[in-house]
Amino acid sequence: MFSSPITSWENVAAYFTFSDSPTGIAISLAAAVGVYLFLNASIMKHEKASFDKHL
Repeated sequence: MFSSPITSWENVAAYFTFSDSPTGIAISLAAAVGVYLFLNASIMKHEKASFDKHL
């Protein structure tokens, strides 16, 4: 079960203390999906406006 090669956390850039919490993981996943959907929608809106402008 404990097969991680990490033996020390001294020089780690970031680590997440909620890794054993399903709620924290679900919130992180929901935030990532929300950011993706927002960016995708804004890109689609910009591309449609640019295409209509140059038609």
